[in-house]
Amino acid sequence: MEYRTLGNSGAVVSNYALGTMTFGAEATEEASHAILDDYFAAGGNFIDTADVYSAGVSEEIVGRWLAKRPEARDTAVVATKGRFPTGTAPNDVGTSRRHLTRALDDSLRRLGLEQIDLYQLHAWDPLTPLEETLRFLDDSVSRGKIAYYGFSNFLGWQLTKAVHVARAHSWEVPVTLQPQYSLLVREIESEIVPAALDAGIGLLPWSPLGGGWLSGKYKRDQDPTGATRLGENPERGMEAWEERNANPATWTVINAVESIAATRGVSPSQVALAWLADRPAVTSVILGARTQEQLADNLAAAQLELSRDEIERLTRLSEPQTGVYPYGPLAQEQRSRKIEGGR
Repeated sequence: MEYRTLGNSGAVVSNYALGTMTFGAEATEEASHAILDDYFAAGGNFIDTADVYSAGVSEEIVGRWLAKRPEARDTAVVATKGRFPTGTAPNDVGTSRRHLTRALDDSLRRLGLEQIDLYQLHAWDPLTPLEETLRFLDDSVSRGKIAYYGFSNFLGWQLTKAVHVARAHSWEVPVTLQPQYSLLVREIESEIVPAALDAGIGLLPWSPLGGGWLSGKYKRDQDPTGATRLGENPERGMEAWEERNANPATWTVINAVESIAATRGVSPSQVALAWLADRPAVTSVILGARTQEQLADNLAAAQLELSRDEIERLTRLSEPQTGVYPYGPLAQEQRSRKIEGGR
């Protein structure tokens, strides 16, 4: 396992984090604790959860594991999130001071912690003034309830605005952003990655295998079956079967991943993860696992170093389609210039 600083902070995390969205839903508490044991035994130290994962049960499972493992509790870097609905009332959602005060306290209680290492806003809130939210986060750092804060699912302009508002008020600044990012979802490279690099923000990609598509478990034009995410729900979220299966670009990428995996004697998942962990601004890739076997396979990516040719091949074949402007080749030329001048 490689270790990197948590964005622009001094905290150090492993370059593969353990996502716990499956805990309490697709993995029992016993299985979840076994997954945590294996992850830390492999050198990982970064746990990511959220207050809405299994309606708080994921945090409780992590909290009970930490309580039983004092040595891990001392070394673990724990991240959680708040923003999405935790009830049905109007103030049970959002990034207002009122909601986040309760959400943060509830997360601390469920995790059994006095301080959360990384507290993240799960998404942008169009109703709450940004100054109100950032002041709450700054206050929470001052009070010792959180060590650092970050965002999830923010757009480039939202991230940049938040950084500059915080700096203008001399408040604590964000250190991380958690976006969806994989060989199948690279659109963030147009605006979000440059914004993160400009601000020194570390990226924590979620769904690094594209909802399982890059693991090699699905075959073209064969409806998914069995105990897989799409086998259980083909219309699941952004990785739904019908639209991705119909897109030839999906299978171009998957075929390249599988070809490299076969040549290297590794799994397709390891190839996809190794490519992502090496992308600019990426601090730690969030792994989600239902079983110990899935986790073991994914963690093996930490030992895989792709060649320059393999990286270039994957990068070229997975290049997202863009219009002529503002992200097409000619438009990109307008945003760069030769140091020696000339046309």
